[in-house]
Amino acid sequence: MKTAEEIIETNIKQKEFYNYKTHKNIPTRIWGFLREKTLKQIRRDIGALNQSYDLHKVWFGDLSDKKVLDLGCFSGNNLSMYMAENSKEYIGLDLSDVAIAKLNDRLKDIPTAKAIAADFLSMTDFPDKDFDIIYAYGVLHHFQNPDVLISKLNEKLATNGIIVSYDPFETSLPIKIIRVLYRPFQSDKDWEWPFTKSTYYKFHNTFKVIERHGVLGKAKWYFLINLLPISSEKKQEIGKRWHQQDWDNSMVSDKVLFSCMHVTMKMQKK
Repeated sequence: MKTAEEIIETNIKQKEFYNYKTHKNIPTRIWGFLREKTLKQIRRDIGALNQSYDLHKVWFGDLSDKKVLDLGCFSGNNLSMYMAENSKEYIGLDLSDVAIAKLNDRLKDIPTAKAIAADFLSMTDFPDKDFDIIYAYGVLHHFQNPDVLISKLNEKLATNGIIVSYDPFETSLPIKIIRVLYRPFQSDKDWEWPFTKSTYYKFHNTFKVIERHGVLGKAKWYFLINLLPISSEKKQEIGKRWHQQDWDNSMVSDKVLFSCMHVTMKMQKK
């Protein structure tokens, strides 16, 4: 496992990767297309995408007295402006100075909000702490050593502070096989570490997991339903039913949770 210093060195390369996007090889571009155009569309079709965003707002609660960190926000995610406009203090943080410049332009009329280009692990570059909420959408799996990340999250959170996260799993057999085959060709493999069971349990054992939901368990096979000669309405009905089963059952069943491709969690500092 890499040390914090080694991860910071890796993050310099990650910054260049996201700033210029010229380092993406063909396999990485293909996977990115499948992730953004296919998997994201499936989540949209079955209602999982908006359901996650709506639940994250519920988990935030009243933001008017909250100090919020939008971790790994790039130029702004789906909820960045919502958090910036409603929180007592908002900081968007990302490695990419190019993306942060764009976000700061969007935040220019909100005096309580700002965006910073810095490394979350660097005390020198990012000394801010005592956050009531750390929002990490698609971010926590970018740290190869979860122990280093968990220690830093604990350090940055205020007493009883919460983390709202959304990350990919590689715990189901078909997804694990695909990722093993793809990884040797992946140009961003140094900072792409989808959650294993071990990673999940490290978070579970350190923080209080108040609520969790798995996404794309049984519903990951929705693409096969699209091949059937039935109406679009019937296809979506089946997909939404499968998704809701994943969503509900993964709250209490580790087996169902680990069959899913993604997990979203509300975790509280103990």
